[in-house]
Amino acid sequence: MRIAVLSGKGGAGKTSIAVSLALVKGEGVLVDADVEEPNAALLLSPQMTSRREVFKKVPVVDQNNCDYCKRCAEACQFNAIMVLPGSVVVFDKLCHSCGTCAYVCPRHAIKEDEKPIGVIEIGVRGSIRFIGGRLNVGEAMGTPLIRELRRSIPKDSPFVIVDAPPGVTCPVVEAVKGCDYILVVAESTVFGFHDFTLVVEFLREIGVPFGVIENKRGLVEESLISDFCESEGLELIASLPYDSEIASCYSRGVPMVEAAWEMEDLFREILERVEEKMGC
Repeated sequence: MRIAVLSGKGGAGKTSIAVSLALVKGEGVLVDADVEEPNAALLLSPQMTSRREVFKKVPVVDQNNCDYCKRCAEACQFNAIMVLPGSVVVFDKLCHSCGTCAYVCPRHAIKEDEKPIGVIEIGVRGSIRFIGGRLNVGEAMGTPLIRELRRSIPKDSPFVIVDAPPGVTCPVVEAVKGCDYILVVAESTVFGFHDFTLVVEFLREIGVPFGVIENKRGLVEESLISDFCESEGLELIASLPYDSEIASCYSRGVPMVEAAWEMEDLFREILERVEEKMGC
């Protein structure tokens, strides 16, 4: 079973919930796919065992062999190549490594070179295996790194939790591929509610089963999340109360499930409900 935990905005609490679920399960794989702001390892505290660099292919133009016919620029769907009089400019941060430019070049003046974009770190904590990605500073796209991160998940893992990036962008789509169930973490602030509705629309579009966890209940007076779930027929898996002591523990790197004894029972119930839905 593969579960993704995501939210519409950063700071809703998805990472702390993903780590707490992994700790309650006590086994399996925790994947930190929030490669632009990875922090699951700060809460899980795994012992790192390996680290490897990840590359993506970018076009390199042989200016001496190029006749500036512009076929590469015309074929590129991402505007990553611009042909000027006497030179070709490649915007590697826009490149999606599809190889189309090299394929259509009639003079074979384009080859693909590898450029480092980030790292994948692997560690363990007890019977929990940790796999996390970290995008290099200045890189514009995390999708290639997340794709490689997904390939690093052992195929025989019976239980996987993916801490997905926030929002509904391309990295999120890549992170939730192959997931059997999705937990949406939301808070009842105005911004949190707005972004939550975008996530719901996105998940309905892709057709993956999902449930909602309302986090920080009581932080504001309005119950926007629970009211919306009731009106839209969405399943509210749990409501986690706002607790300043738990927030203080989080700031010191202590997971929610270890911050208060009652949280362990609550997260165990969440996990049991999800497993029951998936027939596990």
